[in-house]
Amino acid sequence: MHAIALGLALMTTGQETPSPYRLPIGDPRPLTVAPGETRDTATGKIATAEGIARAARGHRFVYLGESHDNAQHHRMQAAVIEALVADGRNVIVGFEMFTRPVQDRMNPWTLGWWSEEEFVANAEWKTQWGFDFALYRPIFEATRKHRLPMVALNVPRDWVRAVGRDGYAALTPEQRAYLPKEMSLDNKDHRAVFGALMGGHPPTGPRGENIYAAQVLWDEGMADSALRYLAQYPDDPNRVMVVVAGSGHVMYGQGINYRVRKRTGERGITLTMMASEKPTEVSRGLGDFVYCAPGKE
Repeated sequence: MHAIALGLALMTTGQETPSPYRLPIGDPRPLTVAPGETRDTATGKIATAEGIARAARGHRFVYLGESHDNAQHHRMQAAVIEALVADGRNVIVGFEMFTRPVQDRMNPWTLGWWSEEEFVANAEWKTQWGFDFALYRPIFEATRKHRLPMVALNVPRDWVRAVGRDGYAALTPEQRAYLPKEMSLDNKDHRAVFGALMGGHPPTGPRGENIYAAQVLWDEGMADSALRYLAQYPDDPNRVMVVVAGSGHVMYGQGINYRVRKRTGERGITLTMMASEKPTEVSRGLGDFVYCAPGKE
């Protein structure tokens, strides 16, 4: 179970909750985004996938935060990947959806050796992730079309479950060897995002702290996977890692992006995606760009 979902299971109800899209983190100025629009949060102007690719010049990381069950979000992710390729970037696509043990199942898809049915079966999509593969098909079609390397970013789920129960002490020395030495829990802004995603009522006490530690482990693990993979290309300044993950892992630059920035100083470019049936006010700090898909969140 996702750490956020685990926390939601413990959440109280019936009280007014803060919107995770309007937190005073970074630039707190409001920006209204209408259904179907992508906005540059710095200028407030309408943006395009091509504009995001231009903004990513000189950056090694582009973070694309999604709602997992929103097909329009995945089409936008595919459009950004296509735009980066068209802009001449050497693109790698990293996925929250896959854990490290299935890394060897990635290239057979991009190289055209497996059919979609074979890829879904061999990469254990249904047990690795579980959402309808058709939702994500535009992204995988883009990686196959351009033969883009794919990276299984996530740590094994039993690691996250163990930490969620008993904290970092539950990890074995062998498991710790594949993670950053420091996995700090002192980022107040990230805790604010986490709390808002919990409906304003994050679980408390030792159990709540372990659930939060599991969320940090998820972000640290994915950041570490991305950096380990990029280390293969030390002399390629044109290389860019596109991180496909849930919005909760990238919002306000406080998730995977925060963990990468803490280790490298690189902030990258973040596109946070949401959905609404009407124009919605968000904080500009939510990301460098915000896309609002038409429809219910």
